[in-house]
Amino acid sequence: MQATLYIIGVGPGDPDLLTIKALNILRRCPVVATPKALANGQSTALAIIQQALPGPEMAAKEIIELCFPMKKINLGQEPDPEVLQAWQDAARQIFARLSQGTDVAFPTLGDPAIYSTGYYLYATMMEMHPEIKVQFVPGISAMSSCSATTRTPICLGDDMLAVVPATFSDSRLRQILENFDTIVLMKVHRVIDHLISLLTDLNLLDKAMLVERVGMADERVLADLSDLNGQVHYFSTIIVRKK
Repeated sequence: MQATLYIIGVGPGDPDLLTIKALNILRRCPVVATPKALANGQSTALAIIQQALPGPEMAAKEIIELCFPMKKINLGQEPDPEVLQAWQDAARQIFARLSQGTDVAFPTLGDPAIYSTGYYLYATMMEMHPEIKVQFVPGISAMSSCSATTRTPICLGDDMLAVVPATFSDSRLRQILENFDTIVLMKVHRVIDHLISLLTDLNLLDKAMLVERVGMADERVLADLSDLNGQVHYFSTIIVRKK
């Protein structure tokens, strides 16, 4: 039987938010290829799985740690050579297990459809080995979890929703903030001061809410961004809801 690569959304942080399907696949996959941002760092996706699966189950699995550099990717442009190399290295390591008939799980934070390394890995795998079998397993997104935590709807009725990286150019981001009813800003940690300035300029600061490390033990919710002091964590999302 042909082995399968499962690209699995494991949710934003709370292991209780793993879907039953994700948990069942993770239990039966003998190999977990887990992404991390730094070579000497830890994988948050792996930490979620370790909380959900008993120690003996995890101990029986082969864990492959894959490092993906955190560099900006623009669609339609050639990615940074270091990033491209990381995708190819990951694909080679995963294919080595698949070619032996071993299923591999690749966990990714949130949902693999939303700004996820999972689809870059998938595209690379298809380019290198189009014969392999890949299955995606959706997960609970960070913005859905933020909505639940803050009891704030993402969109209702005829609301128009935009989900964007906060690293967009200033003119593009300003246009989105002006034209949509709800704006979910992701990847805010590097540009938080600029965002606060822009939201203030557009009279939207009181419409914005920041959630840091949603679903994790040290989750933090800031309803008043004017009180924000210092840097925010990488796992931070801002929801701007005008209505």
